[in-house]
Amino acid sequence: MLALALGGFGIGTTEFVAMGLLPEISAGLGISEPTAGHVISAYALGVVVGAPLIAAATARVPRRTLLIALMVAFTIGNAASVFAPSYATLTAARFVAGLPHGAYFGVAALVAAHLAEPGRRAKAVAMVMMGLSVANVVGVPVAAWLGQSLGWRSAFALVAVIGLATVVSLVAWIPTLDAMPTTNPVTELGALGRVQVWMTLIMGMVGFGGMFAVYSYISTTLTDLSGLPRSFVPVALMLYGLGMVVGNLVGGHLADRALMKGLAVSMTALAVILALFVVAVRNPVTALAFVFLIGLAGAAMVPALQTRLMDVAADAQTLAASLNHAALNIANAFGAWIGGVVIAAGFGYAAPAAVGSLLALAGLVVLFVAVLLQRRSARAVPGRGPATSV
Repeated sequence: MLALALGGFGIGTTEFVAMGLLPEISAGLGISEPTAGHVISAYALGVVVGAPLIAAATARVPRRTLLIALMVAFTIGNAASVFAPSYATLTAARFVAGLPHGAYFGVAALVAAHLAEPGRRAKAVAMVMMGLSVANVVGVPVAAWLGQSLGWRSAFALVAVIGLATVVSLVAWIPTLDAMPTTNPVTELGALGRVQVWMTLIMGMVGFGGMFAVYSYISTTLTDLSGLPRSFVPVALMLYGLGMVVGNLVGGHLADRALMKGLAVSMTALAVILALFVVAVRNPVTALAFVFLIGLAGAAMVPALQTRLMDVAADAQTLAASLNHAALNIANAFGAWIGGVVIAAGFGYAAPAAVGSLLALAGLVVLFVAVLLQRRSARAVPGRGPATSV
């Protein structure tokens, strides 16, 4: 689990650190900051493209071999980012670094669930996701500090080192996994024909988008509305990361007890917290407290979504589990876009939280529709009851 989580730590660090180093990247390459922002989009696009393609194309590859290969590709992509001589080559390197992201988390979650004791699958998945959460507390601040002190390339050099350490750890600690079945591309693509797979992905895209509508603009929100000095923004981001760590643990526990109820509780909590943040953001103390709670509620959804996809995908679990991270990256882009729309419309920096709350409620509606469709499907098949695992 430590080896799997270490890979998540590296992925989480590289995914978010570029957001804090855009001024350094733009100055170093002689481009504008908005243009430098395209390297972030390139990484997200790599995740969205790579997750389904790699999961389907490598369906026959043994899971241990695939994990190691994915982390080797991730390390190469980040090493290429260190030596990229121009904006074009850096953008290409970030796209390559993003390609293994979704497939790695998908396969790692399946491996963790396979190795877990009965009744502890979601907790095992949460431990893999823990690397992503810890990255926001430790990895991103350290990499950002390195990038500001020694140049932005040093941040990606750190990630490449983490990637190399993960490769070594996977080789040393991951068992052969001979009992884990492989499939084939046609079988994996069958996940795209399952209604419940799409419903779960939409839950993540809509519900998680509410969190990113706020997180994308959290720096200016805290300085302009809460009155916090800019020096406190890293503290706020660390609180958000700590909330994610706690949320992963809570979400794994809830999902193992009652998966769909746990998901409903997490999504409802996120909707309520975001709605209250509209008021709480006016005070610096309550604003920081709610930043922690937003990270907690958002992260609590992830183990349940990941486990739910594995449950409803039948024999196409690798593709379904990988698509979860493509969906969350779409949520990232969608949430940031709609948050920017309401700010540009003149509603102020508290407005993204209000819109985010509505998005979380919309995700809750999708969840209830998915449950109703599942029950209707179960009644339509004689002798078949509701699936106990979900």
